[in-house]
Amino acid sequence: METRQLGRTGLQVSELGFGCGAVGGLLIQGDHKDKVAAVARALEAGITYFDTARAYGDGASEASLGTVLQELQADAVIGTKVDLRNGEMSDIEGSIIASVEGSLKRLRRERVDLIQLHNVVGHQRDPDRRQVSIADVEAALNAFETLKQQGKVRFYGINGLGETEALHRGLRLGEADTVQSCFNLINPTAGLPAPPGFPFQNYERLIDTAAAQGMGVIAIRVLAAGALSGSAHRAANAAPRVTPIGTAATFAEDVKLAHRFDGLIEAGYVDSLVEAAIRFAISKPEVSTTMVGISNMAQLEQAIAFANRGPLPTGALAHLNEIWTGFAET
Repeated sequence: METRQLGRTGLQVSELGFGCGAVGGLLIQGDHKDKVAAVARALEAGITYFDTARAYGDGASEASLGTVLQELQADAVIGTKVDLRNGEMSDIEGSIIASVEGSLKRLRRERVDLIQLHNVVGHQRDPDRRQVSIADVEAALNAFETLKQQGKVRFYGINGLGETEALHRGLRLGEADTVQSCFNLINPTAGLPAPPGFPFQNYERLIDTAAAQGMGVIAIRVLAAGALSGSAHRAANAAPRVTPIGTAATFAEDVKLAHRFDGLIEAGYVDSLVEAAIRFAISKPEVSTTMVGISNMAQLEQAIAFANRGPLPTGALAHLNEIWTGFAET
């Protein structure tokens, strides 16, 4: 497994990251033996970055990851997240510190490599949507810095989801080490120019802006929560329903859009839509690590194999521009 530098942190992370969230669900819903086997296999394959959060299974993902790594007597680069809930926004610093201390207990660690703000970012605070303002982001970054000084976190980052202009303002604060960015075949605008008439949110090359500031970039939703498999089927451990981010209004619509990329298979560039999606994200050199949610061992093996095939060939990338231009008619 190839590695890349996580921005200015100096940390080396695998191109493919292990997603421990509810979309894949293995570390929340899976049997303990399956969790151990999957994490062991990921480490063996060279996956060094594991992404979790307090919100994933209300702490269950963190607890599972901490238990499994301890059982395997293994170490890894761990990123977790804090989402400020409605009642916590009146005391952002206190709430974040308490949340991180809880995460450390569940992870069985004295220090976490990366802590990230999980809330979406907008111009105004909206507690019902768990949306924070730029002022809230600044307060969160101050709390993260306090935790860093206390030796409880090494680096910290923000969410790249929310209102585009507000997200770019958050990056311009210049304090965060990383950003999580939605980047996939259906919506590539965080890393590529939006074609004329593009019907979905335009992230205005958020990835490039972050990388230019020396930030590490964690690509998320690279499979559009599974829609880029081209099937509406959900694996046993996966969340039964997901809300699209930055793409169509429904998961079913995203599945239909996924088949716009069938030509990549027909042309022989890839063997499946999942391969296309993973290798597309890896093709962006500014992406430090590409997150894939894992439901079972078969999915993990598939993701490892596809990542090891490297970026998409140039011809495939040229073909994509034609497809995206056609999205204006969606």
